[in-house]
Amino acid sequence: MLDCKRPMSSKGFYVKMRLLHNTRHDINLFSRYFKWMLWFSLSFCFFASFIVYHKKPTTATSFTRTTVPHSKASRALIEESALHHNQNTQDFFKGMKIFIYDLPSKYNSDWLSNERCSSHLFAAEVAIHRALMHSHARTIDPLEADFFFVPVYVSCNFSTINGFPAIGHARSLIASAVQHISSQFPFWNRSLGSDHIFVASHDFGSCFHTMENMAKADGIPEFLRNSIILQTFGVHYRHPCNDAEHVVIPPYVSPESVRTTLEMSPLNGRRDIFAFFRGKMEVHPKNISGRFYSNRVRTMMWQKFGNDRRFYLKRHRFSGYQSEVVRSKFCLCPLGWAPWSPRIVESVVLGCVPVIIADGSQLPFPSAVPWAEISITVAEKNVSNLGKILENVAATNLSSMQRRLWDPEIRKSLLFNVPMMNGDATWQVLESLSTKLYRSHNKTRVSSQ
Repeated sequence: MLDCKRPMSSKGFYVKMRLLHNTRHDINLFSRYFKWMLWFSLSFCFFASFIVYHKKPTTATSFTRTTVPHSKASRALIEESALHHNQNTQDFFKGMKIFIYDLPSKYNSDWLSNERCSSHLFAAEVAIHRALMHSHARTIDPLEADFFFVPVYVSCNFSTINGFPAIGHARSLIASAVQHISSQFPFWNRSLGSDHIFVASHDFGSCFHTMENMAKADGIPEFLRNSIILQTFGVHYRHPCNDAEHVVIPPYVSPESVRTTLEMSPLNGRRDIFAFFRGKMEVHPKNISGRFYSNRVRTMMWQKFGNDRRFYLKRHRFSGYQSEVVRSKFCLCPLGWAPWSPRIVESVVLGCVPVIIADGSQLPFPSAVPWAEISITVAEKNVSNLGKILENVAATNLSSMQRRLWDPEIRKSLLFNVPMMNGDATWQVLESLSTKLYRSHNKTRVSSQ
């Protein structure tokens, strides 16, 4: 008997197909819903990020227009948008802030028509001004300033006779600047200038004379005696030109010229000159107002060591002077009319051990430069013993002095860079000023409250 199978019901087949179709439909619907939610979430995330990172910052700077002249305040507000602070000022120099007066051009920028103004050995007055303009410590709101910088260039009036800076006009030019700021702003009169900063980068600093006898006789101008002076002159004994509050700064040496020299001759290259000096050495020194140039130290150097093969002494100028420094082990740095010398800076930055021959001279930035470890000090009366002194150092600790001397942080601290670099000479100036915040009107007012 045959077992015949029943044909499949068409209704059952239809139900199965509907169930299968509905299942696939649900899966597609879920997939579309998931994609839509993913797109929405990503879009919202990108939109929120755009709002957060493109929100304009607000500024807290404000001015009291009844106190600050309208034109000055408006100019400051315009400058604010162009002044960029890469780091928080509070992180540096105890939060110190410095306002820079915008003086008429006759006090500063007009002098820059002579290119030497920004490159000669007194050019720290220009370099400091330029560096402070872009410093983290600068404020364009004088109401929040701790100190006030007065940018007057007094060293750019070069003599047509010998080419040296003539500073006979310095006192009257600075007096005029003080008259200007005291009539335009209230801050000088408020403190009698005690929180105001000037630069005096020439022979006898704030005495504004090139000859010591006249500098001592006239002293510091009365209107500056309350202020803070950044000056190259400094001694460890009593002197009329030290009587104002001051910070000893190095003379200007071009960072670009140093970099160029070191590209040609590295610090650790061959040093085939034992002791080096190039500069004025009078054979028969003249008595000028009771003084002899360099207290006769340079004359004694020439007489004693001019024919000594260990000493490379030259009396005439040479454009490749730095190439001789970088070849030398010891560089002689005797006083001139003033005790300080640009040779000290040139020696350090070019890796030559400076031999300082200037009794009582105060050296710049002792907290950053370990002078006792990188230099030799010889009393003026002992200049005739230079040969023995240097031979002894060469046989004992010259190599250790050189290793310390070649520390890039030490060398950087004596150079003025524009813009300012962490640890450079302008940075050291600001560090020194931050120790004088007791002179700040703002800090004094806060502490009294």
